[in-house]
Amino acid sequence: MSILNVFAAVGAATRRQLAAMGYAARLFGRLLWLAPSAARRFGLIRDQIHFLGNHSLSIITVSGLFVGFVLGLQGYYTLQRYGSSEALGLLVALSLVRELGPVVTALLFAGRAGTALTAEIGLMRAGEQLVAMEIMAVDPVRRILAPRFIAGVVAMPVLAAVFSAVGIVGGWLVGVVMIGIDPGSFWGQMQGGVDVWADIGNGVIKSVVFGFAVTFMAVLQGYTASPTPEGVSRATTRTVVVASLMVLGLDFLLTALMFSI
Repeated sequence: MSILNVFAAVGAATRRQLAAMGYAARLFGRLLWLAPSAARRFGLIRDQIHFLGNHSLSIITVSGLFVGFVLGLQGYYTLQRYGSSEALGLLVALSLVRELGPVVTALLFAGRAGTALTAEIGLMRAGEQLVAMEIMAVDPVRRILAPRFIAGVVAMPVLAAVFSAVGIVGGWLVGVVMIGIDPGSFWGQMQGGVDVWADIGNGVIKSVVFGFAVTFMAVLQGYTASPTPEGVSRATTRTVVVASLMVLGLDFLLTALMFSI
């Protein structure tokens, strides 16, 4: 292969990637534009919140409980070295509401709800249901994508709050019930050290941003999937991979911005 062919292949690949990014940006802007009108169809959004949120609640709850267990154990053994084991409640709460709650919830949400969204929309594409809607002058972006996009953005912060709350209970079970830390110190230091706006507020902002990123990637991959079983399978895999990388990258950026303000 000559050097000109190499440059041509690189240029073609770059052009395809730029075109895909441009299409994704236009679709994201259109979803934001259609969100107010789609929000009036409360029944569709309610059903999708149930599909995305309630069906993800079990894995979120169980994962949050075990993460709280691990934080309680690891935090106690670390704080004990410095004679600060009473601050275990503060450590568990800050770790969950600032970082682990939004991030782990977003990763689990991408693996459970994101793949379900991609598969559902991809099967609609493979079954030519989206094409049939367009033939009948029904906009699939307004009717199919926008309600699911809104539902994912709404469900994500609620699931993150549930994860953090259950994780704190898990840390209490390990620290107070199993190890024997004073419950007054556990809850008192937590109450005094966790700020509503600086800590909980930042966690809520993160979870909302992650909700936008994960849900959009899921509906994008499903909407652009090849209308074949292999295409739907690849789109589902891309949803998990790309959404997880987006969550971790956005987490770094948001953390840097929040601590610099």
